[in-house]
Amino acid sequence: MPFLTNETETQNIDIFFEDYGHGQPVILIHGWPLSHRAWEQQIWAIAEAGFRCIAYDRRGFGNSSAPFRSYDYSSLASDLNAIITQLELKDVVLVGFSMGGGEVVRYCTDYGTDNIAKAALISSIIPLVAKKDDNPNGVPKEDLNGIMKALQDDRVGFLEDFHKNFYNYSEDNETVSKAHLHYDWTIASHASPIATIQAAKAWAETDFRPELKNVDVPTLIVHGDADNIVPKETSGDQAAESISNNTYEVIKNGPHGLNITHKDELNETLLKFLKS
Repeated sequence: MPFLTNETETQNIDIFFEDYGHGQPVILIHGWPLSHRAWEQQIWAIAEAGFRCIAYDRRGFGNSSAPFRSYDYSSLASDLNAIITQLELKDVVLVGFSMGGGEVVRYCTDYGTDNIAKAALISSIIPLVAKKDDNPNGVPKEDLNGIMKALQDDRVGFLEDFHKNFYNYSEDNETVSKAHLHYDWTIASHASPIATIQAAKAWAETDFRPELKNVDVPTLIVHGDADNIVPKETSGDQAAESISNNTYEVIKNGPHGLNITHKDELNETLLKFLKS
């Protein structure tokens, strides 16, 4: 199994990754609370289109190390930097889904964009999840506290319902198969409980608005207009206003997990951007 190690001053983090194809490197950064397996419908398409596709597990998720602490975005971005540095990648395209958009932005802040050719934010939490006076459409603090309490009290039970909302799934609207819901639940439930909660705090509390100026490469923003997890008004719309060189694509009836429900539309949009 392919791993590389991010050696920090306080701990060593083993990062699991998959590496397919040849050509310009495209790094896929998964969302919360899944793993690189969430990119199943994109990995093959990117590799077959002539790119080198690298998908990895965030620390605490999938097969990567699960430390007790250090799930802030700068720590997470250091893992991404270890991948780029140790694999000696140049002209990289960073693609972040949901929480993964935070690693894209924080990488640009902490390490610059000399090695980055393009970026893509898919169903991203960028720039801010929480409701504030200057972000009135964000998630109220009491709702975010409710998520943290549910994760503490019955994490696996919370995750079962969460993934239905991820795809706007109901018994009358089976947007994905029941088997896929169970598959996602299995991946998420086997993640580190500590990582699940600490990573949730990172995406719930981090305000990336001051950092968006650091994303100075061509950027694709894709969001569904039916996203019940991260409404586009608080994310895609604001990101498009603040990232100067962007292409903004809104997918009609797209839920948060549009990488599965609208995989063909997303793949076509993403590959067009990669080839441009």
